[in-house]
Amino acid sequence: MTELRRGSIVSVYAVFAEMDEARRIGRSMVEEQLAACVNLLGECQSVYRWQGKVEDATEVAAIFKARADKAQALMARIAALHSYDVPAIAVWPIDDAWPAYVEWVETEG
Repeated sequence: MTELRRGSIVSVYAVFAEMDEARRIGRSMVEEQLAACVNLLGECQSVYRWQGKVEDATEVAAIFKARADKAQALMARIAALHSYDVPAIAVWPIDDAWPAYVEWVETEG
């Protein structure tokens, strides 16, 4: 079994206004090799404060799998294509993962 290279891959969490946007941006990130994969998790209900008011919205959550050295570029590209003024995009470090999975993300992302 291959030994894990710690900190070499990340998950990037983002939410989108609708499934079409999430799918379009997700596919672009994979095609541009900024991510190896995106999981479109489906609709979720969000409650948040925006410009002094509490809002409710249906959004689509997504998790991108990427190399750590591409995380900043991935976030910037998602933000550039995103419909929100302030998109929710966050990097989740991966401390441990199945070695074959790490290799796949490093190769494809």
